[in-house]
Amino acid sequence: MKCGGMTKSWKLTLPCTRAEAEALSDDMGALAELDPPPALMTSEMELDDPEKWQVDAYFEGKPAKKTIALLQSMVPSSAGVAPALEALPDEDWVTLSQQGLEPIVAGRFHVRNHADDPVPSNLVPLLIPAGRAFGTGQHETTAGCLMMLDRCRGLGENYRNIVDVGTGTGLLAFAALDLWRRAHVTASDVDPAAVEVTAENAVLNHVAIGHRGGELSLYAAAGVNHPALHGRAPYDLVIANILAGPLIELAPSLCAVLEEGGTLILAGLLDTQADRVAAAYRAQGLRLVDRIEASTKHGEGGQWPCLRFRKRPAIGWKRPRRWSAEANGDAPGFGSW
Repeated sequence: MKCGGMTKSWKLTLPCTRAEAEALSDDMGALAELDPPPALMTSEMELDDPEKWQVDAYFEGKPAKKTIALLQSMVPSSAGVAPALEALPDEDWVTLSQQGLEPIVAGRFHVRNHADDPVPSNLVPLLIPAGRAFGTGQHETTAGCLMMLDRCRGLGENYRNIVDVGTGTGLLAFAALDLWRRAHVTASDVDPAAVEVTAENAVLNHVAIGHRGGELSLYAAAGVNHPALHGRAPYDLVIANILAGPLIELAPSLCAVLEEGGTLILAGLLDTQADRVAAAYRAQGLRLVDRIEASTKHGEGGQWPCLRFRKRPAIGWKRPRRWSAEANGDAPGFGSW
């Protein structure tokens, strides 16, 4: 998902029921496929009436009439009510939408947005302040990736060369460095602002920026379309937490930079999109080996699966092939959730 910068944004408000609010929190439906998707916030309108809720949708740019109609169709109780649409001041709407988020636990990781939040002694602390980039850890896609990375470590996987495509805030790259501390880790994002945010967050999380083992290299790039990313290929672990459409477009290039026998972790897709995404990667010679359904904030089964693939070796086990820019196309990349 692209990062929201200091741009003119709009807020659309509709009344809804509590059930509708919870359904939107669990599954944004077709809204998740917009580029960029809106940030949705639901809240009680009246404290003494638990059934009166409202949804505020923050858009980067004025939403089209069909987009407004789409959101209205997802809250049937608002039928006949004129939506409240307003242009917002030139503020960072991503930061505003992320304020007040509660810490989460995903695998061995404790992700907080405020430095003064307490961290249990048995968990790995990660500090990701609300800011200009997506990927604070609260979204189910990011939490699912953290759980999948933790599972890989628990299974004894040992990665040496890792890339996080569409890094957003750098959270997943930081987690990978904690799990595999001698690995070369590279992070990229199509939005230069996300690269800046990741560098700032690296300082907060005591992550060294550099090009040696145990350090993080940062690049602004669409997908893996950068000479430095090509030069570091093949990777034995590729992470991409973006959206279903870009994941399908990027299948040839992501698979090309993945070492034979290597692992690919994908997220940012809905349950209804998982089969299409998996088919695109099977066509590139990958095998689906694991899947996590990230839990929603309400504790029920998630609608945002995290998929883990293994690249079949052409000959023997882990016989790497070098990246060839001429032989593999690239598609535009997007920032992380």
